[in-house]
Amino acid sequence: MAGSVNKVILIGNVGADPEIRRTQSGTPIANLRIATSETWRDRNSGERREKTEWHTVVVFNEGLCKVVEQYVKKGAKLYIEGALQTRKWQDQNGNDRYSTEIVLQGFNSTLTMLDGRGEGGGAGRGGNDFGGAPSYDDYGSRPPSSGGTSSGGGNRSSGGGSLSRDMDDDIPF
Repeated sequence: MAGSVNKVILIGNVGADPEIRRTQSGTPIANLRIATSETWRDRNSGERREKTEWHTVVVFNEGLCKVVEQYVKKGAKLYIEGALQTRKWQDQNGNDRYSTEIVLQGFNSTLTMLDGRGEGGGAGRGGNDFGGAPSYDDYGSRPPSSGGTSSGGGNRSSGGGSLSRDMDDDIPF
């Protein structure tokens, strides 16, 4: 293979309301924590077990920051695509520390709200497969006006069939 790929895909729940900071020039940066869980049955006891991983997500894409600021709240279910980055920093004692984060920046990032009934708030997007929850791509698209579609990239779907809006009624979670 001639190149390499650095892509992270997560579906999880936001653990706390996102933190929005601004650079000196006013550019927004969003920080959020997303929890993903894995469940299994213990072979010895037959008991159901669960392990939760917490992921730090940093959004540098200005359009996606606006979406996070306006619509994403604690408990919201998100689908994100970004890149894994480890940064080095120094603590108060001068010790080197490392943080690994999922970064949404540039053309390789996506954020889709999966809260089908508007629990995450926000306007609907025409043609969305998740019951009207907004979906924004990596091209710096802005939140659409009610019922509109975003400019600059559109909805990135991976093919396959479309889910019916009524299907949410049959899902037990």
